[in-house]
Amino acid sequence: MASSTLHHADTDLEIHKLVVGPVDNNVFVLRCRHTGDAVLLDAANEHERLLDLCRSLNVRTVLETHGHWDHIGAVTEVRDAGYEVGVTAADAHMLPSYDYVLEDDTVIQVGRLRLRTILTPGHTPGSICFRVENKPLLFSGDTLFPGGPGATKFEGGNFDHIIESIDRKLFTLDADTIVMPGHGDDTLIGTERPHLQEWIDRGW
Repeated sequence: MASSTLHHADTDLEIHKLVVGPVDNNVFVLRCRHTGDAVLLDAANEHERLLDLCRSLNVRTVLETHGHWDHIGAVTEVRDAGYEVGVTAADAHMLPSYDYVLEDDTVIQVGRLRLRTILTPGHTPGSICFRVENKPLLFSGDTLFPGGPGATKFEGGNFDHIIESIDRKLFTLDADTIVMPGHGDDTLIGTERPHLQEWIDRGW
């Protein structure tokens, strides 16, 4: 059984977290407590642990926040096991394979939960975040971390674009929204929002 932790829960949902791979990627499973249906975010690495998690938590599909190597290392194995993988069109070429395309501002049904997509280019051209509707919860991938935006020095990265994505699409969320990034610890929208100009001034 995968050694995941129950990271967050309320009467409607559970969020399980697993840290995998050489650069400590966060993998999250969002599960509806009413129906038992779940989705996995980022098939990053250590596919056997992820597949244990998928089976034990009734995962229906896999959503990729972006196409960087450390977030997609287990894509082939989870697809071979029968799980469909979704990714944005702009990042799809970075994956070895995928099943469907994620678009901006659409809803993915997870049991009775509604997961809304937020396209946030900058870290990669097709980076995408996922907000749980009617809950203060955001999965930010590598777009927003405690202390600033994700790196934009890689191929396809764009600092101006990531700042615009964060400012216009994420910092419009409620201050108490919990941000769960692709690496490291959680933060809050309200904690990060006052520092936007500092990030712009420093250039990263």
